[in-house]
Amino acid sequence: MKTEKKGGVLIKDSNSPDQEDKNIILFPKTLDYYQIQLTVMLENERYGEAMELLRFLLQCQGQSERNYEEWRALLEWLEAAFPSSSSAIPSEEEAEDESDENEAEMTRRMVQDKLSQDAGYADKLLETVMNGPLTEQTVLALEQLAYLDRPEVDVALTEWIKERALHPLLQFRVLQTLRRRGLSSVVTLPRGSETVEIEVEQVPLSQGEFPDAILQILDRVAEKTEIHEPTLFYFAQELWSQFVMAVYGTTDYKSMLDDEESTLDIWAAALHDIVSESLKGVRDEEEIRSYYGITDTMRFRYEGAYRSLKQFVSAGVEDS
Repeated sequence: MKTEKKGGVLIKDSNSPDQEDKNIILFPKTLDYYQIQLTVMLENERYGEAMELLRFLLQCQGQSERNYEEWRALLEWLEAAFPSSSSAIPSEEEAEDESDENEAEMTRRMVQDKLSQDAGYADKLLETVMNGPLTEQTVLALEQLAYLDRPEVDVALTEWIKERALHPLLQFRVLQTLRRRGLSSVVTLPRGSETVEIEVEQVPLSQGEFPDAILQILDRVAEKTEIHEPTLFYFAQELWSQFVMAVYGTTDYKSMLDDEESTLDIWAAALHDIVSESLKGVRDEEEIRSYYGITDTMRFRYEGAYRSLKQFVSAGVEDS
């Protein structure tokens, strides 16, 4: 038996020319990478690519049965919801050339077709969102709800996020859906231990729509890690993306927008610190603080930013 190691994939070939006879084993960090890529594909409506990735993951050996069940269920859901995406997968260049307007119109037509075939389709989508865990299927259902011309969807989603204590990421996804639906009101809702007011028409639909200060914080981490610790920066990008969505509209979020250079350094250092600790198992606080010029007078604010990130990471571990 021949064994090959390619990147984060271990391939055991039992002298068979048939690729399907190979046993493919993913290393833990490679599995994390593919899971993140899957989420990105779904968020960007690259359903054909997501299906191909799911089929690949289902061929891999050595994962938990829970993973296989989730991948199979998601693949079946995608194949049923987007059959036209199963056979034709656009190249990266073609995907970039396709306009947002065309993608939106394609999704709108697909949703209207589903609704014409099933009068209860809107209720089924709301059921998926409101009575299930936060999964890729929830995100897909919210994307489709954005294109349903039903005023009752606005009412149902708005009342739900105002009255229920939801995961902050799910709250944010619902707010994005309401903005895509054209809602322009202010929604008052609980976010963590706070009650906040959110202007729906100002909710960012992508990372690029967040204020410049939010983007600069990640840029500062990139400056310190991209060359010597690229793996750390990769996870920092993902954590920061999730964190700013989770704290959007809260006191923590507003504190990042005070136009102070020291504030950007504090949040960048805290992000670097928490990701480094997660990956290495030890905390190099003093060294990391020195990278960003965090002085003793900034220590109290720095510890506050670190605690907020730590609580978010810990909550994610408990939920998984």
